[in-house]
Amino acid sequence: MRSVRQILDGKDTPLVTVGPDEPVLDALRRMAETSVGAVMVMEHGNLVGIFTERDYARKVVLQGRSSATTPVRDIMTSPVQTVTPEHRARECMQLMSDHRFRHLPVVEHGTVMGVISIGDLLKTVIADQQNEISQLQSYIAS
Repeated sequence: MRSVRQILDGKDTPLVTVGPDEPVLDALRRMAETSVGAVMVMEHGNLVGIFTERDYARKVVLQGRSSATTPVRDIMTSPVQTVTPEHRARECMQLMSDHRFRHLPVVEHGTVMGVISIGDLLKTVIADQQNEISQLQSYIAS
């Protein structure tokens, strides 16, 4: 099973960040512009939260808040569950399943290296399984 580092190496999605005092509307615009479902909330170079589409739906829309005036700080998820580049895909899938979230920041020595999504993990598992099937078929055929 691949490591998180290997998954990140295969991604071309940039790390998208916002400040905690930025309006939710600005964070949503940044997410739309970069086609991501989550942004890291950074303050003075430190990860202080994560803001996702789910946070928006549940904490802004359903609570009748204004996207233009509500700061990200008020609705972000904090503290943030993170993994290191050495974690394995299966461990990350278990963590995401147990805690019911779809985005997982990768942090090494206090620096955010990237984010993996449940989609990234599914692609990895499928590719690994296809590779294993191919190897087994070659073994059986020889």
